[in-house]
Amino acid sequence: MISEQDRQDAQLLWDYQQMHHEPRPCSVAIGLGSHDLGVADTTVDLYRRGMMPLIVFTGATSRTTQDRMPRGEAEHYRDRALELGVPADVILVEPHARNTGQNISLSRALLEERGATVASVLLVSKPYEERRAYATARKLWPEVEWVSASTPLTFPEYVESIQDARLVIDMLVGAQQRIMVYPQQGFMIEQHIPDDVIKAFERLCRGGFTSRLI
Repeated sequence: MISEQDRQDAQLLWDYQQMHHEPRPCSVAIGLGSHDLGVADTTVDLYRRGMMPLIVFTGATSRTTQDRMPRGEAEHYRDRALELGVPADVILVEPHARNTGQNISLSRALLEERGATVASVLLVSKPYEERRAYATARKLWPEVEWVSASTPLTFPEYVESIQDARLVIDMLVGAQQRIMVYPQQGFMIEQHIPDDVIKAFERLCRGGFTSRLI
């Protein structure tokens, strides 16, 4: 059973983990692979709005995608974008990354290999991974400007789309923990975390939402 307090705490994490950036034209978009095809859809929408001339989809498979995306997350994202009418020649596929750091570093290497000039990047992720992805990108590729983007959904709307509230809260808690501990390990930049967000995280951990903790 998920209590009202649990939902309120999850909402706090949800609000904090989004960067609330306004999309603007950038050199390229990098769509981070995951179970959520909404990332591909949002990237396509940004392309149609003229926000970038080039797309990189990045990601191998994970335990949550190996069955539904057996050829790799990036390949399935590419298929989705092609279905939605994006020209094949504006899509690059990075099929090897297995974590956010590799998403960034391998995408950077691919773009450099292709001779792309990159001054700014639209970083497209799941809504609750905006802050984590942004902090990782800023650490690993600080020379470019990063603009976060995701499907514009509220927390209840996202839960409804996934159809598993406990899984979504578990993922929120896991993402929050990484934001808290990864800077000390050199994986991302340090960011201010409000006290109410820390307390919400701790309550959710005590409540058993721990399946995505490291």
